[in-house]
Amino acid sequence: MGNAKLTVGLVYGGKSGEHEVSLQTAFAVMNSFDYDKYEIIPFYISKQGLWKVGEKLSAPYSQVEQLKLAEATEDMSTALNVVFSGLSGADQTVDVMFPLLHGTYGEDGTIQGLFEMANIPYIGAGVLASSAGMDKVVMKKLFADAGLDQCEFCYFNISAWKRKRHELIVGVEDKLGYPVFVKPANLGSSVGISKAADKDSLVKAIDFAFRYDTKVIIEEFVDAREVEVGVLGNDEPEASVPGEIVSSGEYYDYAAKYTDGKSQMMIPAPVDSEVADRLQESAIVAFRAIEGSGITRADFFLRKSDGKILINEVNTMPGFTPYSMYPLLWRETGVSYRALLDRMIELALERYNFKQGLKYDNE
Repeated sequence: MGNAKLTVGLVYGGKSGEHEVSLQTAFAVMNSFDYDKYEIIPFYISKQGLWKVGEKLSAPYSQVEQLKLAEATEDMSTALNVVFSGLSGADQTVDVMFPLLHGTYGEDGTIQGLFEMANIPYIGAGVLASSAGMDKVVMKKLFADAGLDQCEFCYFNISAWKRKRHELIVGVEDKLGYPVFVKPANLGSSVGISKAADKDSLVKAIDFAFRYDTKVIIEEFVDAREVEVGVLGNDEPEASVPGEIVSSGEYYDYAAKYTDGKSQMMIPAPVDSEVADRLQESAIVAFRAIEGSGITRADFFLRKSDGKILINEVNTMPGFTPYSMYPLLWRETGVSYRALLDRMIELALERYNFKQGLKYDNE
């Protein structure tokens, strides 16, 4: 590679409810890169969805506020021209894109599709894995197909709820009993989730979840420990040591995750080696079930009554500050934050180069 530095486009902000979290992540990542190896081009997406591009950086910003690129032009086409620069036959200005957007428009396959259209390498899961990993119902169907155990669940869309509310409630009560958790099918970071203990609170919880999505999923309550495993790789993924979350709240909600600081992470999780092995194997099965690539965090329940491992969900764009579970799991496994960034970029380029070798037409 010689002395040429790789240019990494950091894409952050975005239209989801997790805009601020994304800025924190981008700031942490920007401050951890090795600037002898990489140059950074910041791409800020405002809450309204406007793109701005900043100057190429050879050192990180000193304050989070600078990430909003106040001095950049308001011209959205300039930013998108940089993204699509390689298509016109010009040299690609950016070597690899690093989406640091959580939630909708960020880890749901939409921005991944944009990068595919721009023919530019990008870090993390592809379009299909991102979409499947965002839709909890599709995800659970893929897990079932892969033979992974999971808790019982029901789901329906808003038109069914309007048409046959009574039948659906009876179905939930028969299949799941109480208490249950009610969630929007497509939303990151535990927004819109409630626990329901009876029929009245179930109806309220469902109506609340429908404020965030057109499809809801209802899951049985499992009295369990919460354990997470990081997965890293493309065709030969590796699993990190497991980590356990000891939550402050009754369940690991948005406040417990980001604001109240009371949830503790125990890394490695205090489980015996056989359970740890099974968790790691299951994490890789889950990664392959959604056709993952790059990085994924797999979240499990360890049921207290019998120790059974149940998969809860995967997250294709896990929290990525140095204090987030995913990087901490890898640190404990022997991969530093900076080495993890290097590896994620290698994996992005490896997948891109492999796909470039495929023939899409009738040559």
